[in-house]
Amino acid sequence: MPQITDVPGIHVGHATDTQGLTGCTVILCDPAAIGGVDVRGSAPGTRETDLLRPMTLVDRVDGVLLTGGSAFGLAAADGVMRFLEERGRGFDAGVLRVPIVPAAVIFDRLVGDPRVRPTAEMGWTACQAASGGSIPEGTVGAGTGATVGKLLGPASAMKGGVGTWSLSLPGDVIVGALVVVNAFGDVWDDATGQILAGARDPATAKFLDTAQTLVTTGPMVGFGTHTTLAVVATNATMTKDEANKLAQLAHDGFARVIRPVHSLYDGDTAFALGLGERRSHPLALGEATVQVVATAIKRAVRLARGIPGIPGLADPPPH
Repeated sequence: MPQITDVPGIHVGHATDTQGLTGCTVILCDPAAIGGVDVRGSAPGTRETDLLRPMTLVDRVDGVLLTGGSAFGLAAADGVMRFLEERGRGFDAGVLRVPIVPAAVIFDRLVGDPRVRPTAEMGWTACQAASGGSIPEGTVGAGTGATVGKLLGPASAMKGGVGTWSLSLPGDVIVGALVVVNAFGDVWDDATGQILAGARDPATAKFLDTAQTLVTTGPMVGFGTHTTLAVVATNATMTKDEANKLAQLAHDGFARVIRPVHSLYDGDTAFALGLGERRSHPLALGEATVQVVATAIKRAVRLARGIPGIPGLADPPPH
């Protein structure tokens, strides 16, 4: 099955708390990757993203952490840094090496125990589990407590989760994406025009169409903090500026299948990683990025499992 680990040098690991219903997912880069980032949502929770922007000193990253737990979950990045430091990885600062680990969070505390958040130990555990093989998707890692379609709050929402996909381009170029989908809006199938997961009418269990409802009825009651996160990786050569552009284009994949997207209540963030020396036209890389991100988002909700005992989230998708 196509996945982000098809890109040579990318390893992915999850740590999952099935009781507290949260977790984290780490994407490790070997060798260190040229990195870029683009934040479009108005409610982000991030760490070390400024250093990925153009005109900053550091241009390579050792890994990216995606985590639940809101801002508290950023503590899991400490465990990722410790894991990498133990292996001699990181930016050479003379007296020590400093692993570069940008991170971003989702607010997943609408489900589970709000006092439970990913910790540094969970970050270290995710690194230990990381491999270049098959990646579990759905209700796992940073997607454990993820939900989508929260116009009316958690009771009418559905499960989000983790998804991944990749494409092969001419010249042995590979573009892959891994996403964590925790959107305020609905997830649509761009091929059929049907909603895959989203807010449901409590009376009929049918989809409400959040974007249309906002236009015709106005805001309702389900506001809070939501976020979709993405990491795009490729073995194509790129500069730091090009990596930032690729991260921007990843948001076109968000917009293709999430409605509404990049709202005042979403912290939507995309990272881009370049790990190779293959050559590819920027237009081809950009379109492949849009496609793999959109497909990964759809897989995240299709493969997510319901949460027993939580109204709405335990139900199968309506037809």
